[in-house]
Amino acid sequence: MTAAPEPQATRVALNQPPEFAPCDLWQADVVLREAVEREGGGDFAAQLSAYGLLAGGELYARGFDANRDRPRLRTHDRFGQRIDRVEFHPDYHRVMEAAIEGGVAALSWSDPRPGAHVARAALSYLHHQAEAGTSCPLTMTHAAVPVLRRAPALAEWAEKAIACRYDPADAPIAGKRGVTVGMGMTEKQGGSDVRANLTRATPLIAEGEYLLSGHKWFFSAPMSDGFLVLAQAPGGLSCFLLPRWRPDGARNAFRLMRLKDKLGDWSNASSEVEFDDAWAYRIGDEGRGVATIIEMVMLTRLDCMLGSAAEMRMALAQAVHHARHRAAFGKRLVEHALMRNVLADLALESEAATALALRVARAVDAAPRDAGEAAFARVATAIGKYWICKRAPAFVNEAQECLGGNGYVEESILPRLYRQAPLNSIWEGSGNIQCLDVLRALVREPASGAALRAELESARGHDDAFDGAASRLGDALAGGAVEEAGARLLVERLALALQAAMLLRGGSPVAESFCRSRLRPGCGRAFGTLPAGTDLDLPIARTLPG
Repeated sequence: MTAAPEPQATRVALNQPPEFAPCDLWQADVVLREAVEREGGGDFAAQLSAYGLLAGGELYARGFDANRDRPRLRTHDRFGQRIDRVEFHPDYHRVMEAAIEGGVAALSWSDPRPGAHVARAALSYLHHQAEAGTSCPLTMTHAAVPVLRRAPALAEWAEKAIACRYDPADAPIAGKRGVTVGMGMTEKQGGSDVRANLTRATPLIAEGEYLLSGHKWFFSAPMSDGFLVLAQAPGGLSCFLLPRWRPDGARNAFRLMRLKDKLGDWSNASSEVEFDDAWAYRIGDEGRGVATIIEMVMLTRLDCMLGSAAEMRMALAQAVHHARHRAAFGKRLVEHALMRNVLADLALESEAATALALRVARAVDAAPRDAGEAAFARVATAIGKYWICKRAPAFVNEAQECLGGNGYVEESILPRLYRQAPLNSIWEGSGNIQCLDVLRALVREPASGAALRAELESARGHDDAFDGAASRLGDALAGGAVEEAGARLLVERLALALQAAMLLRGGSPVAESFCRSRLRPGCGRAFGTLPAGTDLDLPIARTLPG
């Protein structure tokens, strides 16, 4: 017999890293664990530990099919009856079920101990790393609860939104164990300028009941059980709950026109919708729609911050994992000085983003009891939403470069993260909206400026670069109104200083490196430009266990 030929060298996969997952996303993330403890969520560590294991295993794996097989709109059934139903891959439903039962959408309200908002933020952060698209309905359901609670007639909606039960059936709320809530604010002609909305709300005889006629250009998570929407009532722009099914058990009168063909966020559906005398219930007074829904918007903006920080974290972890196992030019990538500079710089950015996002979550948690924390949450949410979400796309792209071509193919999670990364900077108010919101808060709400100054003062005396930046910002905040054209520069400086303050006050071992590379004059703009003398190994070591 002739011996079998030796396999050709090209058939053997050499010099490739092992699979990243399964990975315990909680135990592997010392930065997150420190931040949760520091910000008061330590009592929930066991729950977070369990979810980190689930997210880095089963949910991470299911996320690939949930994104590969995108949602489909079925406007009619086979008999020609209008159904307006969106169909998802089964893995989407499994991911949603795990998240809702794990408290991602409800922990803040279902177990409202001190620190619950911090723990729920950490759950959202862990979940978003595994599958970002489902974060949209989870975020909106969580954020809708305080708005729903404003209307006693909607008590059942609030109770079922926090029931931690996922029920995807397209059916009236009375027969469901739990519900999800979407939203529809923007219209073709207005976008962020919601006061330009044209959808009309005509009051019925029964108190609080209306019929809505018009459209929404972005109708998020259209298979939700109900939607918070804005419409023009006789008294002005008002907030309403518009359910999928009317209270009498009839299908409500709205039509899904099409699903948006989006850059990313593929597992989640977004739609355009038309209302044709759709039944809705008013929340808050007529003419107070923006004031009513703003609490939801503040919470969704926090989740934008968390989502971008989570995308940074996953991209960084993938890059470090690859660099530790891949060799080039005679040694592992992580042993090359320039690659270490890039990875260390990314690690600093990721840690600072996580620290600021969890600090804002603590402020949200304390806001009902502490006016200073409420003022800080008000302005820091806009600051963090602007800066962290702005940094995410460039960050993820840099992580892709660390993997080279392997980071550009769909078998890797990096392309999905890259498509997802711009979303949070656009959704719930783009960068200019956030910066204008900061200016508005500083001018109209003196407590906001005072809260920022107090936060910066609390970290003084630990680093010369920070002290200089804090002094300059103190002068800017005390100087009165800032010109609109300079708003982005001010908000960027505030974000960097706040991040530095979190790291310094929290005793992070990388705080000095962050200040040297972000707050001193002449700092590089691209990642991988840390100054000479920076400890490159420590930030990388804090990213993943060796």
